[in-house]
This record gives sequence, C-alpha cells and structure tokens, in this order.
Amino acid sequence: MCFNESLPCSSDHTVHLTIGYHYIQWNIHYKSSIQTLLYSIVPKMDFDKDMAQPKKKLPNKSLLLAACAACIGGTFQYGYNVSVINAPTLHVQNFINQTWRERYQTNISVDALTLLWSTIVSIFTVGGLVGVTVGGTLSVKLGRKGTLLVNNIFALTAALLMGLSYPTGLFELLVVGRFFTGVNAGIGLCVQPLYLGEIAPTAFRGAMGMGTSISITVGILSGQVIGLKEILGREEHWPILLSTTCVPAFLQLLTLPWFPESPRYLLIDKGDDKGCKKALKQLHGLAGCDGERDDIEKERNNLRDFQAKKPWELFTDRSVRWQLLTIMLLNAAQQLNGINAIYFYAEYLFTQSGIPADKIPYVTVGTGACECVTALTCGLLIDRLGRKVLITGGYVLMSICCILFTLTLSFQDASPVVPYFSMACLFAFILSFGLGPGGVTNILTTELFTQTARPAAYMIAGSLNWLSFFLIGLVFPFVVIGLQQYCFLVFLAVCSLTATYIFFVIPETKNKTFVEIQNDFKSLRHRKAHNGDGAEPTLF
Repeated sequence: MCFNESLPCSSDHTVHLTIGYHYIQWNIHYKSSIQTLLYSIVPKMDFDKDMAQPKKKLPNKSLLLAACAACIGGTFQYGYNVSVINAPTLHVQNFINQTWRERYQTNISVDALTLLWSTIVSIFTVGGLVGVTVGGTLSVKLGRKGTLLVNNIFALTAALLMGLSYPTGLFELLVVGRFFTGVNAGIGLCVQPLYLGEIAPTAFRGAMGMGTSISITVGILSGQVIGLKEILGREEHWPILLSTTCVPAFLQLLTLPWFPESPRYLLIDKGDDKGCKKALKQLHGLAGCDGERDDIEKERNNLRDFQAKKPWELFTDRSVRWQLLTIMLLNAAQQLNGINAIYFYAEYLFTQSGIPADKIPYVTVGTGACECVTALTCGLLIDRLGRKVLITGGYVLMSICCILFTLTLSFQDASPVVPYFSMACLFAFILSFGLGPGGVTNILTTELFTQTARPAAYMIAGSLNWLSFFLIGLVFPFVVIGLQQYCFLVFLAVCSLTATYIFFVIPETKNKTFVEIQNDFKSLRHRKAHNGDGAEPTLF
C-alpha cells in the first residue's frame, strides 16, 4: 500500500514476512521507510534537528530577577506615566486656574487653559523623543545596565518638580517635570529591550523580550488603579499621585546593581572576556553559560574590526536595508494602527452602553487588565508559535475588528444591543493588539540586528515611534471630526498592508541566533537580486 503517490512503491518499501529477514534488519528498514515518508509529507520540518533538540529547561532564577529589575525602572515608567496623568485632569486644571487668578486677578480663558493642559500632556512625547535619541549613544558609552541606572536621575528629578508644583504655586514645574518623565521613558524604551534581548538565551529570547510589553501594560494598569479616588485620585492627593514616579526609580536603584551588565556588551563592545564569563555564569548558571558563550563568540568573529554604528550609517549600509525598512514600518504601524482611536472611543462606548459616569474609571481599569492578560499570554506563546505567526495574526484580527467597529458605530442607534457589540469589538481589538503588534515589535527590533547596529536601530525605531505617537495625538482629533466612525477604514488599510508585508518579507526568528537571522536576510537579498536578473534590487 502506498501512503503517498509521490513516493515510489517498490519491494524495498514493503515489509515481507519471510523467515529470511531478521527482526533487527526489518526494524531498521521500517524506521527508515517511515522517516522517508515523513520527510516527503512535511518536507520543511527538520526531524533530525527537532528530535535531537533537548527539552527546554526553565530560565535561571537570576535571569528572571535581572529582567524584573530592568523592567521596573524601564518601560514600566513609560506605561505608568502615560496613564497616571488621566486621573487628575480636572484637579490640575483647577490648580492652574487658581494659580492664574492669584497672579493676574482674573480667571484664565478656556483656550489658554486647554493650551496649558495640552502642553503638560504632550511635552511627554517631546521628552521621549529626546530620550530615545540619546539612549542608544549612552548604551554604548555607559553600557546597558549603566544607562538604566543613570536614567533614574530623570525620574527622580521629575517627581521632585511635580511634587513641588502645588506648594510653590508654579504650574510651570509640571511642564518641566513631564518633560523629564518623557526623557526617562524614551531612554527606558530604547535601552531596556536591548538589555533583555542580550542577556536572554536563544531559546527564551522571545519570552524575555516580552518583558518590555508586559512591564508597559502593568505600568498602565498600575497608573489606572492608583489614580482611582479610593487611593490617590482625590483632589488633595494629585501632587503625590504625580510624584509616585519616584517609587519605580528607587526600586530599580536598589535591585539592578546586584545583577551583571549585558554579556554581549562586555565581550563584543568592551572586550572584557573575564567579565563576560562571570555575567554568563550568574545569569545562566554553569550548565547554560558555555552554549551562550559560543553564540556570542560567533557574533564577535563576524563583527571583528567593526565599531558601533551611528543611526545615519544604517541608512547607507546596504546589508541592513531590509531590516531597517522592517523596523521603521513596524514601529510606525504600532502607533498608527488604531489602538489610540480605540481608547478615544472607549468612554463614549461605555456611556452609550449605560455605564454610569462615576463607574467608567473602573471599566477603564478593565481595559488595562485586558492588555496585561494578553501581554502575559503572548509571552507564553511567542517561543512556541513564533514571532511571525503572532504579529501577522494580530494585524489580521485587528483588520477584521476595524471592519466590525465601523459597522457597529454606523448603526449605534439601531438597537440597544449594538453598543454592546461595539464594546466587544473594542476588547477584541485590544486583545489582538496585545497578542501581536504590542508585544512582538520590540523583540524584532532586537533580533533583526547584530551588536554593532542594534543601538542605532533602536534610536531610529524609537524616534519614529515617538514621532508617530506625537503625530497621532496632534492629527487624530481632526481625523475623527472629519471621518467620524469611518476613520477606522484608514486603520484597516494600515493593519492589512502591514500584515501583508510581514507575511511576505519577514523571516521567522524563533530559536535562531542573531547570526542565523542575518543569514536569512542575506538570502532574501540574494533572491531579490536574482529576480532582478542579477542586478541589485532598487531598495538596496
């Protein structure tokens, strides 16, 4: 019997029950035939490699603690400071109006108050852009760990300034303080993923990299919870609420010094062989340090005599054009895919669904919890399913949600049930974002570049991310006014085009070393050149 018509049926592949065959010969021949059959049915699976690969062990406890220490004062601060500013909106505006009256003996105009409040909120993005532009340079000069520790100076300064704004009657301190929180967040978003990606073993690089996304969502949720009126959400507590950004900074200053610098930075950038060995032993234990050391050595050999690159040098480097285009596209899409629009419509949808105004902050906490759950789920799945499956699937699901969201918003008044469908779409969109784009984008920025190009790549990706963040905050209100619910058709185009690009261009990076990923992109360039009749593609 022939299981696959593509396999030749001959006597060599048929088991003859004759006495002349010994059992051992039959057993060996049978196994060989089955393996041939499996290779024919699923040719892309490497059975020898998969069967030989040992079962994954859990990461070392010291590695997990180092990741937590890096996250608490890193991207946690970004998520926390994005959400914590929402709760005291009315209280801060009252303070500005009161201060203005004391200074000028008249109430501030509505337009001037709106301008001042918008400045306090949006100056955070300007600080973030400044932070990300210096973060890559600092990470090369001070090291990944050193930069994270120094970065806490900005958080402590910001907490002091914002805490003193009320007793001194200077609302200008809020502007300066928010700027420094932005600088802190920008450096954290640039350097923390570098540190996590470089200390993680290859088998757990995806899960460790998800620490960035998890810490952001935990920060957002923490800001929402602490901003509730039962905790620090009352008017008399708002200076303390804004000053709590010092708490994660103190925690990181107390914990991170106990853990080592990135082993890759020590060996490749500094040439510190002894320090690299010591760091690997602490992070991975005696059993796992040798394999990681070999991977770092291979990468160093490929990068011998290469210096850390500047951002503008990446734009002229033909060998990383596809990687650079990819991270620029993904980081822009991360802000322009509609996730900010979803939060813009959240309060309206909750009101339409009959939720009392005083209960809406608690429902908003539910959206933050939803993001946390999806980030944790993504962390569990990313090293099983792979990066490409999650991020492509996330954008596809978000595209479907954009269509459904447009339909439900268009027929919002048709039935009392429709607002609940809109709420379901809202949570589905958040889930899809957290499972894919929200978690995988930063990991790919780490994985698509080698040691000398990685800091510059983070500077470019981070700058584009912050610029897109600023742009969507500036332009989106006008887009909503002009297109109303049809604005989600714009996000549909962004999500669907991004999913198409990822599917056709980005290789899977799961369980691959940085050198192997670079070889995949070299193969991509060669295919493009071959398709162009031997000429280099125009993109390069």
